[in-house]
Amino acid sequence: MSSIFDDDYFIAPLSRYSHSFPDPRYAAKEGLLAYGGDLHPDRILKAYRTGIFPWYKPGDPILWWSPDPRLLLYPNRLILRRSFRRALRNRNYVVRFDHDFASVIASCASIPRHGQEGTWLTPEMQEAYTELHHRGFAHSVEVYEEGELVGGLYGIAMGGAFFGESMFSRRRDGSKVALKALCDLLSKKGYDFIDCQVVTDHLVSLGALPVARDRFLSELESALVKPSDIGSWSKFHWEYEDD
Repeated sequence: MSSIFDDDYFIAPLSRYSHSFPDPRYAAKEGLLAYGGDLHPDRILKAYRTGIFPWYKPGDPILWWSPDPRLLLYPNRLILRRSFRRALRNRNYVVRFDHDFASVIASCASIPRHGQEGTWLTPEMQEAYTELHHRGFAHSVEVYEEGELVGGLYGIAMGGAFFGESMFSRRRDGSKVALKALCDLLSKKGYDFIDCQVVTDHLVSLGALPVARDRFLSELESALVKPSDIGSWSKFHWEYEDD
C-alpha cells in the first residue's frame, strides 16, 4: 500500500492485520499520522503506548493522531478557583469510580458541545472503550448530586499515565468535580500525568501544560515503565479535603 505524502510528512495507511504504527515523530504539527485499521482493543492500547490516539467523525476512516504540542495535566497541579472550592465545600457531591461506565461514555457522546456538530464518539468507539473497561484498562469517574448523575469523565490507565478521553457536565462544575477527584486518586496512586491530548483554553486554565511532542513521548516512555493497575477502581472512595 502507498502512503499519502504532503510536504515533509505522510499519513500512513494501517493494515487490519497488524497493530503496528509509524513513529509519531513523523506526524505533522496538528498530529494526523495514520488512517484505517480498526478499533480492536489491542490496537487501541498499542496506540496509547506509542503516544497515539484515535479521533474521527462518523463517515470518515479511523484517523490516528499524535499532536505537537501535547496537553498534560500533572495531578498535583490542578488549579482550583476560590468559587470552585466553595462549591466543593457547600454542595453535596457524591463521587464514584467505575460505578456506571456505560452512562458516562453515553453522556459524553450525547451532551451538546459549543462549536461542535454531532459527536466523534461513534457507536463503534463506545463499544471499543467499553470493552477496554471490561478488561480493566478504561475507567470512569461519576459525579452525583441528589442521586442524579451530573458529571463525569473516562479514560485509559496504563503504567503511570492516565489518558483522558472525554468529560461531560449536566450541572455547573460537574466535570471539574470529576477531574478533581481523579487528580486526587492519581496523586495517591503515584501516576505521572493525565494526557489531555489537545490544547484547550479551559484545560489550560485548570493547570494543564502544553508540552512539545518529543517531551511527551519521553515522559510517556518513563511512565509506562511503572506497573499497570489493571482492574476495577470501584473500591476507591473520594471526599473533598480543603487544602
